[in-house]
Amino acid sequence: MVHSVKAFVFDAYGTLFDVYSVQKACEECFSGKGEEISKIWRQKQLEYSFLRQLMGRYRTFLEVTKDALRYTCNKLEVPLDDQKEEKLINAYLRLTPYEEVQQVLKKLENKTLAIFSNGSRDMLEPLVNQYEFSSLLDCVISVDDIKQFKPTPASYALVLDRLGVNREEVLFISSNTWDISGAKSFGFYTAWINRTGEIMDELGVRPDGIYNDLRGILEWK
Repeated sequence: MVHSVKAFVFDAYGTLFDVYSVQKACEECFSGKGEEISKIWRQKQLEYSFLRQLMGRYRTFLEVTKDALRYTCNKLEVPLDDQKEEKLINAYLRLTPYEEVQQVLKKLENKTLAIFSNGSRDMLEPLVNQYEFSSLLDCVISVDDIKQFKPTPASYALVLDRLGVNREEVLFISSNTWDISGAKSFGFYTAWINRTGEIMDELGVRPDGIYNDLRGILEWK
C-alpha cells in the first residue's frame, strides 16, 4: 500500500469487540431467547442513535443502550426487572474482543492508534481498560465530547482535532457499513472488516479495503 497513513482509527463495537458476546448473559436471563434478544437489542441500539441524531435529541450511548434493551424485552414480552437490566448492561461493559486484536495492535505500535466510537465514556473506558491491549492505544475518542453520533461529518472531524492529523492520513477501520460510508464520505481511507460475508450498502461510496478480520489492515502499515 502506497499511502501516507499515520493514524489507524478503530470503531469499537463489532470491530474490536464482539457485540453478540452479550448473548450468553441474555440467555441466562431469558432462556431460549438469548440470540434473538442480542440481535434485536443491537439493531435498536443503532436505530435509536440514528433517530436521536436526526431529531436533535442526543442521549449518551449508555442511555440509548438501556432504552434499546427495554424496547427489546417489551417486544418479546419478557419481564425485565432492575436486576436483569443491570446484569445485561454490565455484559456490554465486558464484551469479548476478537482474538486477533492484541496481535494486530502490537504490529502497528509505530503508528498512532485510536478508538473512535459512538460509545459514551462510561461504557468505553471500563470496556477498553480491562484488556492488556489498552496500553497500545494513544487515544480513545467518544462522540460524547461533541454530542454528535456517527456518521455525521462533525463527529469524524473530532478525530482530526484529537489526533492532529489530516483526513488523508487516517485509515478508519470498522465492521459497520454505515460507519465505513460515513468515514469514506468525510475523506478518510477506510477498511471494512467483513467478518460475516455481508454486502456493502448502496450509498455511493466504497471502502478502500475489505478484509475478513483485522489482520488484513497490516498491509497499510
